[in-house]
Amino acid sequence: MDYSTALLAGAVAGTSVDLSLFPLDTLKTRLQAGPGQFWASGGFSGIYRGVGSAVVGSAPGASLFFVTYEGVKHALDRPNSASAHMLAASLGEIAACAVRVPTEVVKQRAQAGHYASSAQALGAILRGPSVFRNLYRGWGATVMREVPFTVVQFPLWEAMKEWRRRQKASAASAGKAAMTEKAEVSAFESAAFGSLAGGIAAAATTPLDVLKTRIMLSKAERQPLVPLVRSILAEQGPSAFFAGLGPRVMWISIGGAIFLGSYQWVVNFVGARRGTGDKVDIAK
Repeated sequence: MDYSTALLAGAVAGTSVDLSLFPLDTLKTRLQAGPGQFWASGGFSGIYRGVGSAVVGSAPGASLFFVTYEGVKHALDRPNSASAHMLAASLGEIAACAVRVPTEVVKQRAQAGHYASSAQALGAILRGPSVFRNLYRGWGATVMREVPFTVVQFPLWEAMKEWRRRQKASAASAGKAAMTEKAEVSAFESAAFGSLAGGIAAAATTPLDVLKTRIMLSKAERQPLVPLVRSILAEQGPSAFFAGLGPRVMWISIGGAIFLGSYQWVVNFVGARRGTGDKVDIAK
């Protein structure tokens, strides 16, 4: 697979998951916005508010992730090891955050009812002081959330795919079928593995997601992390760090299926057209 395939597969995966699950993302954001903010932010109404930002940012963000992920993975000596998957996914997330953070800031301010649309939220940021700082508000918290998440999700996903490949290879060998190429994991199988891996990673990183949401929605010029943690603990207790756990796990479990299933579908489709199957080779 060359860079164009990674770009295409990532764009399809990112756009598919963000648009299909946007309502759940909105509910999660409103639950995490703070005490009494769920209904003040709109409750169950206006759940597509901010979707414009998601449309603009989904494709380039996901494409950046997968190009970096596949490129780093295949530049390492042991591309199929868990450590290679962790490093590649971490660097992929950091690259994707260059696009994801500004679109998240704009999207969440619209979702939380601060503005009527993504366009209004973006306009307010561009007219205000410290444009760059406000667009990248929560950068550190986002990276702090995304890197642990992806370090859990992607090695699990890759390990489950490798297990399934070995199962297929073993079955084919027992049936004395010719195995001229590496057994291919189907898009459905990749979706199932992505859902399970995503749900586990989502549950483990929900406290980090709460902190990221609070920072992005804060109206203060700066929102230091440690004082924010202390404030949440003092005012709401530890349970506040798991606000929105249900919608987040549901959203990312379904999203993991759509995201990694659609990505695998494009990879398999392009691979079949080129006669490469499930083999990924960015360094052409």
